[in-house]
Amino acid sequence: MTRPWQQYLCDACGYLYDEALGDPNSGLAPGTRFEDIPDDWVCPLCGVTKADFRLYEPPCLDTLKAEAAAREGTAWTSRREAPGVVIVGAGLAGWSVAEALRARDAEVPITLVSACQGDLYDKPLLSVAVARGLAPEALVKESGQDAARRLNVRLLAQTHAIRIDAPRQRLRTTRGNLPYRQLVLAHGAEAGLVPGLSGDTCWRINHLAEYQRLRARLQDSHQDIAIVGAGLIGSELANDLALGGHRITLLDCENEPLAAWRAQQAGPQLLAAWHNLPIRFLGGVQVAQVCREPVEAGARPRYRIDTRCGQSLVADQVIAATGLKTPTRLAESAGLAWDQGIVVDPATMGSSQAAIYALGDCTSVGGQVSRFIEPIRRQAQTLAAALCGQPPVPYEPRPAVVRVKTTTHPLTLHASAA
Repeated sequence: MTRPWQQYLCDACGYLYDEALGDPNSGLAPGTRFEDIPDDWVCPLCGVTKADFRLYEPPCLDTLKAEAAAREGTAWTSRREAPGVVIVGAGLAGWSVAEALRARDAEVPITLVSACQGDLYDKPLLSVAVARGLAPEALVKESGQDAARRLNVRLLAQTHAIRIDAPRQRLRTTRGNLPYRQLVLAHGAEAGLVPGLSGDTCWRINHLAEYQRLRARLQDSHQDIAIVGAGLIGSELANDLALGGHRITLLDCENEPLAAWRAQQAGPQLLAAWHNLPIRFLGGVQVAQVCREPVEAGARPRYRIDTRCGQSLVADQVIAATGLKTPTRLAESAGLAWDQGIVVDPATMGSSQAAIYALGDCTSVGGQVSRFIEPIRRQAQTLAAALCGQPPVPYEPRPAVVRVKTTTHPLTLHASAA
């Protein structure tokens, strides 16, 4: 009999290599077995090697239910009506917890609260999709509804978490109060705005829905785009949109892009690689204001960017890539310890309040926040073990290897522990 197709998970970014689909962009035809992939093949999302992949086996609910019934001598029944685990956030962190928890416990009720539709997608693709010719709608790997059915999760899409009533163990949402036995905060961080920028004059590309709206605005013509912030995301977006034919002005208060990695000469390498692309870098400047230009009726709006040193430029679109900040509202409502993010114990990912846990971008471990993808799945395993009362699987911060997905000149950089 033909061996079933298998999937392999990238431990660094969560990319799934499916043997049935292959990776045509890298020369791997559909049906290429993982063992037949050359050793020098790299992850198409983050650039790690084949050695960083492991066999992926999604939780099988039927098997878990049968095991539970055998242990208890009774038929498996849903306990959806009982307070269970409530997860806030349907990004990689939220779904990783749901999957890790379901792999350990088929019965625990799980409710996932999402401000968006909760669809599953690879966030790193947002900054390389144009170069790879990917349509925005093609970025969704699995709809939120399908994932919820697969994992037997109650998904509350388009629902905002308002505050936490820690003493009563209730989460207040725009759909009412949710009782919880354990609460997991996986809401991530949000794109920040520096003085001079406002939400009504610039894009903040930190999730799929906003990216899809930007791509829809760009699809009819090649445009002038100003990107404020030349860090990791700003540089990747500049590279990607320039390859799509758009004219890019990249601004930063530092004198070179990727200034956080100045010691590794990342900026000069990138500027040299961009020599033939329509990218203009303006370093050492700060934005004073962004104003909408007067336009005739029916014309596309344009924006004027004024810098504090007196320069001005006009663009069709302005993108803010000025870093991330962790929302404080939920943490403050529960009185959680805070240090640039929710302080968690790496042994359990538990917060300073009993029954409240957190992982991903919204957390702080040893005074350090992490904005990288790789730690999330390890944190989810730590958290799932704690929620199930099983032997601990402590999370250990590691020095992060950062893959800069500037396809014109990909870079591998090193950051602090994450």
